Amino acid sequence: RPLIYFSFNCTNSQNQVLKWEDVGVGDPKDGEIRIKHKAIGLNFLDTYYRKGHQAVNEPIVPFTPGEEGVGVVTAVGPGVTERKVGELVGYACYPMGSYAEERILPANKVVPIPPSVDPVVAASILLKGMTAQYLVHRCFKVQPGHTVLVHAAAGGTGSLLCQWANALGATVIGTVSTKEKAAHAKEDGCHHVIIYKEEDFVARVNDITSGKGVEVVYDSVGKDTIQGSLACLKVRGYLVSFGEASGSPDPVPLSALGAKSLFLTRSSFFQYTATREELVETAADVFASLASGVLRVRVNRTYPLSQAAQAHADLENRKTTGSVVLIP
Repeated sequence: RPLIYFSFNCTNSQNQVLKWEDVGVGDPKDGEIRIKHKAIGLNFLDTYYRKGHQAVNEPIVPFTPGEEGVGVVTAVGPGVTERKVGELVGYACYPMGSYAEERILPANKVVPIPPSVDPVVAASILLKGMTAQYLVHRCFKVQPGHTVLVHAAAGGTGSLLCQWANALGATVIGTVSTKEKAAHAKEDGCHHVIIYKEEDFVARVNDITSGKGVEVVYDSVGKDTIQGSLACLKVRGYLVSFGEASGSPDPVPLSALGAKSLFLTRSSFFQYTATREELVETAADVFASLASGVLRVRVNRTYPLSQAAQAHADLENRKTTGSVVLIP
């Protein structure tokens, strides 16, 4: 009985279009597995798809949203040798359809979950953790002595970015909206926290860095922050955009980059986990960092899957911190 979103890319993009529906799951075909979910990760990207802000490769509507889940393999299709019934596996970003009790998946898109990792923790960290991994290691390689700025530092991905950058020896500056979130960001490794509703983050970053700016800005906010993010960068600095929580940013003219020889990239999870080898290695690095204590997961809210609409509303209204998980 998956949770179905009835009308994609239409005028009604409200949370109420998320509805329970009974559908048949079927049996896995060649190269596929069937899993029964134990936990489902909620990501801000889910709201983009619901609103029609992000294209989706679905042949028909209604479709089942959700891009992250952890579950037990209940059946394997012909030709599948690496997975077995009873194994705990997880996946992130593709294919869509995690808002369901059970589902069919390509076997090569899942990764094994270590026995030491609780399914709820795994579902809360897989997509966000792998995103943080490629952001700090491959989009821009954070090194000791760097100063980094992380927007939405108390969010699911932001909190992991702060922890990882701190562990790599960087000075971490984070922006948040409330004092409560500022306390969380401090716990997650931020050396300096800016409550952007109370002070200008550009001016504050300028003060913290004595006018030098930062090596990199990790910006998941988009429209409201992109100009300020560019202003915070030092010469030859990197603006890494990986989300648009406040809306799509206005176009950035090349002249805005030329003033300080800046770099701008809009990263995508798909391009950084394009091969099976990249996917497995990225996930393994996340779980190794979790086991070593480099990463800590804060699952502050869980919702029954049937309350996904409320979870979306709370996420969009900035009522959540850390990771949020749906329980089937």
